[in-house]
Amino acid sequence: MSDPLIVFARIKAKDGKADALGAALRSIVTPSRAEPGCLSYVLHRAIEAPNIWIVYETWESPAALNHHFEQPYMVALLNQVPNLVEGNVELTMAAIVE
Repeated sequence: MSDPLIVFARIKAKDGKADALGAALRSIVTPSRAEPGCLSYVLHRAIEAPNIWIVYETWESPAALNHHFEQPYMVALLNQVPNLVEGNVELTMAAIVE
């Protein structure tokens, strides 16, 4: 088995859309955690900037992450991004170092 793939997603809501974005993000947490290859999936909200949402994900492999993006609830969420998100979703892929 290869090392897990860590994903940090930083998502900034458009003005007045933070709660709607949060609801959309919350709706995918449980099904994402149930996916094969998902080791963890945790949603965070920035304390001092409540329009910022951060998702911390751990996947068994890049293939598991690719499968995640193909799920119907992810496709539906990604279709909502233009209405809810300011700018681009910032994705950072990382490897565990220590």
